[in-house]
Amino acid sequence: MSEDGDFTAFNELALPPPIMEAINDLGFERCTPIQGELLPYSLSDYDVTGQAQTGTGKTAAFLVTILARQLEFPRERPLPPGAARSLVLAPTRELALQIESDAWDLARHMDARVVALVGGIDYARQREQLRDGPIDILVATPGRLLDFCGQRLANLRWVEVLVIDEADRMLDMGFIPDVRRIVYQTPKKRDRQTMFFSATFNDDVMNLAQQWTLDPVHVAIQPESPAVDTVDQRFWALPRDQKRSTLLAFIRKHKPDHTLVFVNRRDLARRLVEYLQRQDVKCEGLAGDIPQRKRLATMQRFKEGATNLVVATDVAGRGIHVEGISHVINYDLPEDAEDYVHRIGRTGRAGASGIAISFVSEDDAWDLPAIEELLGHAIATTSPDV
Repeated sequence: MSEDGDFTAFNELALPPPIMEAINDLGFERCTPIQGELLPYSLSDYDVTGQAQTGTGKTAAFLVTILARQLEFPRERPLPPGAARSLVLAPTRELALQIESDAWDLARHMDARVVALVGGIDYARQREQLRDGPIDILVATPGRLLDFCGQRLANLRWVEVLVIDEADRMLDMGFIPDVRRIVYQTPKKRDRQTMFFSATFNDDVMNLAQQWTLDPVHVAIQPESPAVDTVDQRFWALPRDQKRSTLLAFIRKHKPDHTLVFVNRRDLARRLVEYLQRQDVKCEGLAGDIPQRKRLATMQRFKEGATNLVVATDVAGRGIHVEGISHVINYDLPEDAEDYVHRIGRTGRAGASGIAISFVSEDDAWDLPAIEELLGHAIATTSPDV
C-alpha cells in the first residue's frame, strides 16, 4: 500500500509502457491487495507463493510479471517451434482458457504469442499452434501438456517463469504426479522464476511449494470475513422435494438478472436444466459430462448476457469469471465448506452488491456446521421468499 493508506497505483510500479497502456484500456488504476503486495517482489524476480481467494486479481499479477520480464529481457535468439518462455499450469480447462483470455488482454499492445493447451477440444489446432513457432505464454492443463511433450511438440527447456495456479485444486484432482513430471522438464528452480498460488496452504501444499520454489516470498491475503461483505447471504429451510418448485417460483417472482445455480452432481444439473426448460425458463448447464465446445459456448453466452441463468457443478464453475453476477443460488450446499466461499464469491465483485441464497433441506443440514465454523457465526435459516 502507498503512504496515504490507499492501494498501490499501477503507475507506481514502473511497468513497461505497453503493459500500462493495456491496464489503462481495461480501466484499472489501483492494485488489488494481492497485486499490491506481490508485484513489487515478483517484478524483482523473487519466487513467490500467493494465498488468496478466487477473484482477487492473482491472475493479472502473474501475467503482468511475465509480460514485464519478456519486454525488459528480450531473447537474443528466437526459440524453436513449440518452445515456451513461460508456462502457466491450471487444473481445469475453463480456468486455463480464462487465463489465456486475460493474457491476450494484457498483451494487446505487445508482440506476444499466447497458446492454451487444454483437453477435450481443438487437438489438431493446438498441435498446429505448437508447430507454428515459439510461445511467449503457454497456458495448459497437465494431461494435454504431457501429451504434447511426449510427442516432442511442446518444449519446456527454456521456460523462464513457471506459474502453478490453484495448487490445492491440483491436489484434490490427483494431478500432482503429472505436475511433477512437467516441472522436471523445466529448468532447475535456480534457473527460473516460480510463482505458486493456492487458496489454502495445508501441509501437503506447503510441501509442494518448498519443492518447487527457491526462498519464496509468501503473500497471504486473508479477507476480514471468509465471505465477501458485499454479498447478502440467505439460507432457506425447505424439504428436499420442494427445491425445484421453490427455485422456479423464485425465478418467476423476482426475475433475477444474472444468476448462477450450483448443484453437487452433474446428473442433477442435467435434470434441473431440463425441468426449468420445460417450464419455459431459459437456462443452460455447465457440468463435466457436457461436451467442451458446448460448455465454452455456454460460458460465452453467459458473459455476454445472452443466457442469464446457468446451472453448474463446482468443477465446471471454477472457470466462470463473469462480471455482474447478481445471484448465486446453492441448490445443494457444498460438501466442502470452502467451496461455499468460492461459490458465493462469484457475485458481489468489484464493490457491487450480490445475493447468495442457499437451500437447506434435511440432507444439506449436515453441511451447515462446517460452513458456520468457516464464517465464524451461527447460521439462521428462514422460510423461502417466494
